[in-house]
Amino acid sequence: MEKVYLSDAGPKVSPAIYGFYRWNNEAENTTANMERIVNLCLELGINSFDHADVYGNYQCEALFGEVMRKKSFKREDIVLFTKCGIRLPHASQPNIRIKHFDTSGKHIIQSVDQSLKKLNTDYIDIFLLDHLDPISNLEETASTLLKLKLSGKVKNIGITNFSVFQHQLLASYLNTPIVTNHIELNLLNTTALDSGQIDYIKQRYMRPLASAPLADGRIATGTDILAVNVREKLQEISNKYHVDIESMAVAWLIKLGALPLIGTRNEQRIRNIVNAFSIDLDNQDWHELYAASK
Repeated sequence: MEKVYLSDAGPKVSPAIYGFYRWNNEAENTTANMERIVNLCLELGINSFDHADVYGNYQCEALFGEVMRKKSFKREDIVLFTKCGIRLPHASQPNIRIKHFDTSGKHIIQSVDQSLKKLNTDYIDIFLLDHLDPISNLEETASTLLKLKLSGKVKNIGITNFSVFQHQLLASYLNTPIVTNHIELNLLNTTALDSGQIDYIKQRYMRPLASAPLADGRIATGTDILAVNVREKLQEISNKYHVDIESMAVAWLIKLGALPLIGTRNEQRIRNIVNAFSIDLDNQDWHELYAASK
């Protein structure tokens, strides 16, 4: 897959990105499963991997670090995202009693240092804030992000699930570009398109990262009325292109300029997403699918 710029400030990433946000089954979170998925992604041309300190009940970064230690690929040949901001109760976090957001300078620094250690790397290509703590000291947050970038531990700064106003607010405190905003976007959830988030991301010369591109499998198997209606339209249009409906659903995102953020462990579903990049979706077909999403 030909690499693309994430924003006008960089960096280059694969046009599909694999994220570990669905890795919630601790029994399946093994080094062998991590290595299997990473190798499949690399085989398909996906070299960009999205982590967070909390993913996999705080396990995924360390599992990826174990794969890195095997040196089956070079660090410079992959792009690593990671993030912090959400605090989740877990046996490994005895001081956390309720899910909440923490974007304090202290937590950001601790999280970055832990992520570097777990991922077995000296730097993070894109570090993101996952949501914004409404009671945070934004000057402190921004100052901490800039210090981490100047130190070389963080190469680029991004955000996750920020509204337009939150995006503007943080940007006003930074003198370095925000290079991406991860948002949920798929044919069963077009909120980011309807709210202006996508428009603002494009205005800032960035590519939106669309998490849950297949709506956690609901596009293929959902029984609610919206899922059924969208699936019928997807099937109709997919037949014209001789492709799987999941590939067509992702082609709809690609036509919008989004980069799909893959979360599934299902190998065929990953391949369906990659196959979407070979589809030249007609404009009117795109609008037919958008109408079905309503």
